[in-house]
Amino acid sequence: MKPPRVLALATAAACVMLAGCAHGPVGPDYVASAALTAAQSASAGPFLSGGAATSDATMPAHWWRLFDDPQLDGLIARALAHNTDLRQALATFERAMAREAEAHGSEQPSITLNGGPSFGHVSGLSVLQADHAPPSRLNYSMGMGVSYQLDLFGQLHRAIEAAEADAGAARAAVDLVRVSVAGGTAQAYGAVCATGLQLRVAQASMRLQEDALGLTRRLQRAGKAGTMDAARARAQLETLRAAIPPLEARRQQALYRLAVLTGSPPRDFPEALSHCEQPPRVAGLLPVGDGAALLARRPDVRQAERSLASATARIGVATGDLYPKVTLGLSSASAGFVERFANRETFSYSVGPLISWSFPNTGVARARITQAEATARGAVARFDGTVLNALREAEAALDTYARELDRHAALAAARDQSLTVADQARALLINGKVGQLDALDAQRTLASHEAALAESDARLAEYQVGVFMALGGGWESGSAAPHQ
Repeated sequence: MKPPRVLALATAAACVMLAGCAHGPVGPDYVASAALTAAQSASAGPFLSGGAATSDATMPAHWWRLFDDPQLDGLIARALAHNTDLRQALATFERAMAREAEAHGSEQPSITLNGGPSFGHVSGLSVLQADHAPPSRLNYSMGMGVSYQLDLFGQLHRAIEAAEADAGAARAAVDLVRVSVAGGTAQAYGAVCATGLQLRVAQASMRLQEDALGLTRRLQRAGKAGTMDAARARAQLETLRAAIPPLEARRQQALYRLAVLTGSPPRDFPEALSHCEQPPRVAGLLPVGDGAALLARRPDVRQAERSLASATARIGVATGDLYPKVTLGLSSASAGFVERFANRETFSYSVGPLISWSFPNTGVARARITQAEATARGAVARFDGTVLNALREAEAALDTYARELDRHAALAAARDQSLTVADQARALLINGKVGQLDALDAQRTLASHEAALAESDARLAEYQVGVFMALGGGWESGSAAPHQ
């Protein structure tokens, strides 16, 4: 039997023997989304909070369109396209995808090439001819090597699983930033418009108090009011005047925040928004779905679940260090004089398996397994905490919104009664049945109730957006690139 044939048979026998040693991937198997499915089953059903203010209809992906405000739609679209935090998250996701590709690349064979020319001759002594000087010649050498690691115990498979789960967690992190950007933009826009409304009401109240002060001074000159009355009216005027600068600062800060969220310098905020006095508000019931839909939608829950999958796979990666690593290698070379390039006698080759096993480091490997198992237990706890926190945030946001709706209804009723009193006082003033101060007092009471109602409008706008953010909506509307 010729040597090459013997070598081929030996190699085949070695491969069969090694294949017989192979079994499933080491370490525990992670059942995709099993933890999430269990959490969804436990949280199925309607929310406890929200009451008559919400419905169990599915929340739309573009929830901000429920406000029916084209200006808000444009701002959120711009923020999702240019926000710096989102760009950073996308870069992190791209890095995770590259690491996943790197892990998949470990399954492919590795190829090395080398070669080079040389000129010279060997010494006479090297050929046992002391008085002979071999001629100088142009020589060459070239070679190729191929190596392939057999994944007999599934360590590479587990590493790929971990990298894929890490990429999924990074993708969920991008979606989480999308939710934050969309919600933050809507809240900043609502704050701009709500403070605009509050400023208008505050300025109207100040003008009424200026009228009251002027009337009090006229009565004082006529001897019908004292110095204390004028001082009290002036103090009330200055109190109202002092309330305006904080509102202006709040509106300006919201404009700056809106500019940065949309990827622009603070000074480049949309000038048109400076005159907005109508905060956005969804008319009708808020579609919120149920707890199971919440957990399936929230990116932070998905991120925690993917991190748990990665931690589970890394137990197998650490366990793989307890087993030998088997690499199949093939090498070939050609070397000789240039004039004999590619002649048969210049070629050589070798093929066979290489087995390496780090016996002295099994203690280190077992310590790494313990670390990986502890990390996985921590990931389980983190996932459980994320689920509980998601449910808590949703319930709290719905409860806060529902109670503010009740408060808003009471304030609206008080404002309506004050409006009735102010109208009656105005009619009585025209007929000479009440004095001007009484009519102004009725107007000031109305202005005070309108200010409280405007403050409640601002809270409702903020709380409505807070509900949608707690429900985890908005990431579906982003660029499709990270979801491919």
